[in-house]
Amino acid sequence: GRQWQELPPGKRKKGERGSGFTSEQIEHLHRRFRQLSRDQLTIRKENFDSIPDLEFNPIRAKIVHAFFDKRNLRQESSGLADEINFEDFLTIMSYFRPIEMNMDEEQLDRFRKEKLKFLFHMYDSDHDGKITLQEYRNVVEELLSGNPHLEKESARSIADGAMMEAASICGPDQVYEGITFEDFLKMWQGIDIETKMHVRFLNMETIAHCY
Repeated sequence: GRQWQELPPGKRKKGERGSGFTSEQIEHLHRRFRQLSRDQLTIRKENFDSIPDLEFNPIRAKIVHAFFDKRNLRQESSGLADEINFEDFLTIMSYFRPIEMNMDEEQLDRFRKEKLKFLFHMYDSDHDGKITLQEYRNVVEELLSGNPHLEKESARSIADGAMMEAASICGPDQVYEGITFEDFLKMWQGIDIETKMHVRFLNMETIAHCY
């Protein structure tokens, strides 16, 4: 598939709801959207079943879930949407955009926070605004379950280690009660999230061969 190209700032067209994509990227994503929705106006969860890349991805369910999480769709309510339209799709995809050279400090900070918020929502499965040790463990176990060299116990101890580290940053009481988004931001300080949240599963050219 064609790689995404950055246009110089002067040539950018504003995306829907200011998604920050260039018009060319929007066109590219629209093709993806149409492949996924099979030319319908909205996408439902089962539409994601046709992405080969996601089939063996241990956090596949989490990623798909995140597309329908109303918190990520910038709606005030929590819970899941039944379907998403193209504008919603662009909103979700904007969390995976790479950093651009012309971003100033403030934009970078906001961009990073948005990505972390998206990640936070993936962990916070009961939508209560806190990540408990159990929720954290679940995600770490799922992330690591694709690794054949790791026992479940090892995955658990990695999760526990991360929580111990969190306790040293946030205070043990907070970790016991659940980590808030503010705590989560502290934990991720200095960690390069941008390279970790890149768009590998976006390149869905292969979908075209599924029908």
